Amino acid sequence: MLIHPGFDPVALHLGPVSVHWYGLMYVIGFFLVYWLGRRQLIERGEWQTRIPAENYETLFTWLILGVVIGGRLGYVLFYNFSYYMHHPHEILYVWQGGMSFHGGLIGPLVAGWYYCRKHQLPFLLLADRLFTAAPLALAFGRLGNFINAELWGRVTDAPWGMVFPAAGPEPRHPSQLYELTLEGIVLFCLLWFTRKKDWPAGMRVALFLSGYAAARIVCEFFRQPDAHIGFLFGPVTMGMLLSALMLAAGVLWLFILSRPRQDSS
Repeated sequence: MLIHPGFDPVALHLGPVSVHWYGLMYVIGFFLVYWLGRRQLIERGEWQTRIPAENYETLFTWLILGVVIGGRLGYVLFYNFSYYMHHPHEILYVWQGGMSFHGGLIGPLVAGWYYCRKHQLPFLLLADRLFTAAPLALAFGRLGNFINAELWGRVTDAPWGMVFPAAGPEPRHPSQLYELTLEGIVLFCLLWFTRKKDWPAGMRVALFLSGYAAARIVCEFFRQPDAHIGFLFGPVTMGMLLSALMLAAGVLWLFILSRPRQDSS
């Protein structure tokens, strides 16, 4: 049995300002996606030819806003709608926590699509480059969850079971680390080391959707469901349901992109 180290959630104290580890993980994640996305564009000769630098930087501002707004609204709608329906002003209290990955996926997709359409940029090309790096940002996000000792797993008798400060005396699966590994590191390696393959535009987005959803469904079997929701029916959690829809979309897209193209001649 292991004991959670009980990290201080505050990484730095800068006078009256406290920098939390979770927020720092977001900053690191955004930076890595920005940098690795740009690196791929340079590798493929797309930087400043198909994607001007100023558009790329402005796009990233839109994407960050999309992640924050989409993640928060996703949490409100998918996980705690009845509460926020009676306390709508608290939707703005993002510092109290409460972000949904699935909402944080939809938000930047919508924002990115709108920005690319407005500025006549190749949306699927950019999405492929950024989604190739996105799992690394997810890994840092799950690390932030582990540091905060939140989103812990179900009770287990496995020798690596861990006692979390606010989860009672029973050892639990460190499910944040399972997600860090599968949704983050493994998925990143799959996408990053195949980044030079000449696949149809949108293929890496479809792989991300399918890969993340499959990994999340597996990890949900070890993760403790949200206390105010519990299981929807049988062993199914809200995370599983949303990921199943995401998996269906990803697999359908992979099927469409993998079909042989008919010769128009």
